[in-house]
Amino acid sequence: MHATLEHMTVWGLVSDASLLVKAVMLILLLASLVSWFLIVQRSLALRRYERSLDAFQQRFRSEAELAPLYAQASSAQSDSGGIGPVFQAGYAEYMQLKHRPGIDPDVVLSGVERSLQVAISEQELQLEKGLQFLATVGSVSPYIGLFGTVWGIMNS
Repeated sequence: MHATLEHMTVWGLVSDASLLVKAVMLILLLASLVSWFLIVQRSLALRRYERSLDAFQQRFRSEAELAPLYAQASSAQSDSGGIGPVFQAGYAEYMQLKHRPGIDPDVVLSGVERSLQVAISEQELQLEKGLQFLATVGSVSPYIGLFGTVWGIMNS
């Protein structure tokens, strides 16, 4: 009876498992660790983006002119992401098209909208990093675990 209780611990069960079951457990453990890392990383990034958005909105609403805001956004780190690069892209396109002689205001508006859409898409890609892995792990892990369980039952 004493020998049986020793093998009923977590480490005893792992050490007695077959090589395939150990591999399945290792895959699930690694997938879990990477998933938790991505979850924490994405949570921190979303908080940073939210703070950046709030700060930008306050500056945007308090400025009478957009040029100082553009200069301030341009001097800030451009790799920080968030709303700053979107504003920079839209304002730069507006200034470029505005100075062309004889251009229709609808063309200016269309160009700015297109520029904003591209910048928004780039920011969405930054925010979506790692989500494909999380979705894949979330859908595949139950089947990997089930496979390990069935394999263990068949070998017992």
